[in-house]
Amino acid sequence: MSEIISREPLTIRDAKWVRLVKTTYLDPNGVERTWESSERCTRPAGVDFDGVGIIAILEKPGAPPELLLQKQYRPPIGKTCIEIPAGLVDAAESPEECAARELFEETGYHGVVMAAEDAEEKSCLMFNDPGWCFTTPRYSGPPADQGEGMCNTNLHFVHVKIDLTDERNQNPKQQLEENEFIEVFTVPLKDLYKECRRLEKEGYGIDARVGSLAEGFEVARKWRFL
Repeated sequence: MSEIISREPLTIRDAKWVRLVKTTYLDPNGVERTWESSERCTRPAGVDFDGVGIIAILEKPGAPPELLLQKQYRPPIGKTCIEIPAGLVDAAESPEECAARELFEETGYHGVVMAAEDAEEKSCLMFNDPGWCFTTPRYSGPPADQGEGMCNTNLHFVHVKIDLTDERNQNPKQQLEENEFIEVFTVPLKDLYKECRRLEKEGYGIDARVGSLAEGFEVARKWRFL
């Protein structure tokens, strides 16, 4: 079982994966303000996105569709999180190629990328938290509403179908790196919302991508618009 040994401030000199940034800008009234945020140091040159989140649906004849999920310990919150497969893009890699590679590495499954109704195989570019911390001439603390803005990290969702009748998916084997510890499991799509509630009560952290997907299903159920 993973556990936190210590926690301390990270100096700029020692940071390998992220950096702090101060942005100076003019607001609509022409007032000069500053904004503090962080950036990833991993985005390849010439690429406008950091990675992908993979909405992988398992299909088996005679069975309802299931969503592929993962359990992975996350040191920043000291909890094992419920997540969708995801990963950072490599140089010269498309979102679809990144999704296929990461899916196989993290879960062992081979999937087929599915296009949406508008024929796009990836989602719009989504920013995780584009405005969390800021300072102003009058106020030096974080905003009262802290829901937006920690970093410029972004991603595309890619929808992938996993055919369980495919021989390659009969006995999937993960291709994990030595520092990756990922447990793969599935949840029926119709049960995702209540499963998130149950898992949270058991002490798991719910990744925002999984939680948002579950909330979307619940909104659709309550207002019956699909």
